[in-house]
Amino acid sequence: MIGKCKAIAHGSTALDYIFREGKLGNRLAFHNLCSRESKAIYEEMKLVSDYNTRCRNKFLRIEIGIAPQDEKKLSVSELAQIAHLFAKKMGLDNHQWVAVTHKDTDNRHIHIIANRISLYGEVYETTFVSNKAARVAEEISREKGLTIAEEVKIKRKHQKAKANPTREETKRELQRICYTLLEKYKSTGITGHSMFLYELNKHGVTIDRMKNKQSKVYGLKFSYGEYAFKASEVGREFGYRSLQRNFEASNKEESKMPHQTIQEPIEKNEQPDTGYQLVPKSRSSISRDNDTPRVQNPISAVADTIVSAADEVVEGLGDLITPSAQGDDYAEAAWQRKLRYQANKKKRGRRL
Repeated sequence: MIGKCKAIAHGSTALDYIFREGKLGNRLAFHNLCSRESKAIYEEMKLVSDYNTRCRNKFLRIEIGIAPQDEKKLSVSELAQIAHLFAKKMGLDNHQWVAVTHKDTDNRHIHIIANRISLYGEVYETTFVSNKAARVAEEISREKGLTIAEEVKIKRKHQKAKANPTREETKRELQRICYTLLEKYKSTGITGHSMFLYELNKHGVTIDRMKNKQSKVYGLKFSYGEYAFKASEVGREFGYRSLQRNFEASNKEESKMPHQTIQEPIEKNEQPDTGYQLVPKSRSSISRDNDTPRVQNPISAVADTIVSAADEVVEGLGDLITPSAQGDDYAEAAWQRKLRYQANKKKRGRRL
């Protein structure tokens, strides 16, 4: 077992993180707290911490890592006992704290968020607090016959490859497929993105969007063969927002060029959206023809027609618009009006 501790200022963010859906495993303990949800817990802690106005980092973030070989030995109740024992040895009896387990990595681990300000207004001393957490973790490991920190570090160097070599091989094959197709269709717009997803599907790769309780997407999951991988495991280019930018970059350039697009009709009975989608439906548009010069032809033809018509009108009028003695006065008056208009325009710009 290994322990870490750090004083932090962002207590609300830390509580939201440990209770995030997709990461939360088990709720182990609530010490000196009545609430059970992150926002309410933060408000309870804030009532106590607000009595101290000089302390800046008013929260403690503690992480307790469990060695892989110890996971099967420990039930949820035993993990709760470890959390209580750890907090007691750290001297947090008179403080508010909450402990949960996370399941978002290969190894089970415990998160504890504590109020650094005690119920009596005392500030918890954090000098060498991380070293103290490491010593406490080692003490508990020896008491309960668990793997100590140094052994965990040695195992971690090779644990992923040794734990499941088939999964690692599958991940490398998935990365090869994804990077090959991304290089092929990068910066090719919405059409290229569609082809990217189509070919991924042909190779047996599916992408699912991960959503929280508010139905907001916070990441992507790639499924290939028998295994599922977070986007960060595949590569930094395949995150939810990163992958969008790889294709939207060319869309911005294409939007500067005059071309005709047709807005997709909005269906009244939309099917539930379960797959990955690059651009929201409200912003998506398609072209009837992928050939850009052909798409530009209608507008270019109209522009050419207007210019030609203007030339014909000028030629047809002939001498009627040829400058004469009297026409020179009109030209001078028009020039003066133009100068006055530009001067007024500059004045208006300065007011803004």
